[in-house]
Amino acid sequence: MPPDAKAASAQARVIPIVAVQQAPDGSEGDSDGVASLYQADKKIYARAVSGLFSRWRWSLVWLTQLLFYGLPWVSMNERQAVLFELTTRRFYIFNLVLYPQDLIYLTGLLVISALSLFLFTAVAGRLWCGYACPQTVYTEIFMWVERRIEGDRASRMRLEKSPWSAAKLMRKAAKHAVWIAIGLWTGFTFVSYFTPIRLLAQEVQSLTLGPWEWFWILFYGFATYGNAGWMREQVCKYMCPYARFQSAMFDRDTLIVTYDQARGEGRGVRPRSESLAQYQAKGLGDCIDCELCVQVCPTGIDIRKGLQYECISCSACIDVCNSVMDKMHYPRGLIRYSTPNGMRLKLTTAAMVRRVLRPRVLVYTAVLLTVSVTLLLSLVMRTPFKVDVVRDRGAMARMVGQGQIENVYRLQIMNATEKPQQYDLSVSVSGLPDAHLVSPDSVLVEAAASRWVALRVQSPGEAARPGSHPMIFLITGSGGQGVLAEKSSFLVPR
Repeated sequence: MPPDAKAASAQARVIPIVAVQQAPDGSEGDSDGVASLYQADKKIYARAVSGLFSRWRWSLVWLTQLLFYGLPWVSMNERQAVLFELTTRRFYIFNLVLYPQDLIYLTGLLVISALSLFLFTAVAGRLWCGYACPQTVYTEIFMWVERRIEGDRASRMRLEKSPWSAAKLMRKAAKHAVWIAIGLWTGFTFVSYFTPIRLLAQEVQSLTLGPWEWFWILFYGFATYGNAGWMREQVCKYMCPYARFQSAMFDRDTLIVTYDQARGEGRGVRPRSESLAQYQAKGLGDCIDCELCVQVCPTGIDIRKGLQYECISCSACIDVCNSVMDKMHYPRGLIRYSTPNGMRLKLTTAAMVRRVLRPRVLVYTAVLLTVSVTLLLSLVMRTPFKVDVVRDRGAMARMVGQGQIENVYRLQIMNATEKPQQYDLSVSVSGLPDAHLVSPDSVLVEAAASRWVALRVQSPGEAARPGSHPMIFLITGSGGQGVLAEKSSFLVPR
């Protein structure tokens, strides 16, 4: 090839990397020839859709919100059933009373949540994002409010383009008023998990909320209003890290929302009366290029271009495509849940399900079951009280009357039941068989409370070897609550 031809060919392959800025009149660029690297996203007007997956999604909306809004109103043992009292450092979860020392259970719960996310993603992609993520749930609620007040997709687009009028102002104000009310109620409910909800309701009515209660109600309400009302898909596309690393958990046998290109291409409109042979003779596939799958997508992507990181697997495109296939009297499933291997090898649904049980899924499942069973057993078998021993630093060891050596300790007993409990105390010191408790050997602790007790341990001085002697406090709960052994040391001065 001549040098000039090579240069022309290389120049033709150069792809510009800047986005051209559009002027208000629609022309590209400006008088100075400055190009912009930023292009604002278009507002998405998602179309309403109905179908199997839509019903599943709304079922989970109802379930999650009934739990979130309803749990604070449930009472148990004359208190709120689920309450995290930060001031008293006690967490009530139905019959469980947990202390900061029980942080291991929170760690176990977080590990279970992470493993569940890995397992569900490996099996069927972003199920959490599409059906149960709070961003998805509240976006669905806010979009439902928007449709009820402003109308369907076409009506909302016309309203947005129309000049401001009294009718437009009323609709917009009504929509945002409902959004703000939902956001504030969400913030109120969130705070009610930390302040008893009935007390919080009285404080709201009398405007006597504390500064932190004001802050979290307004902050959480504003976050709900902003994320679900304004930002919506921007949160999923740019703020949520899950979209960025989801590909690391996908493989060729992961179920994802997939467009059947072999069946759908080439796209083209055609009358409903046209037979299979007629439109195939024109080189057309089953896709009629109605673009409804794009219009219903909450993140505004075209699933026909393949899997994209913005896809949250909400399956709205599947529902709307199935409805179009029904109207055209075509088989369903042009857009469906499938796997890359399933599409490539043309596997049946049963064959794809069998391939789900692959090594990574089995490992995730085994680890998840192990952690879950361990956490459950530890909760069932946990001793319903906690004990901490602190040595009195003001008097490490001292001589008292009749040649006795005395060490002083502070013992904290935390009653994790909701009834007053009596605890018996005893002590055992290695190498000092005559060591004994001088202070009372029985302590009463009120229900779901903790108590500090000063303990004095004495031993005859003449038989004691100087130095540190291992010691064990034995705390026995009444009514068969078990025995706890706390280690410490007994000091004998030289």
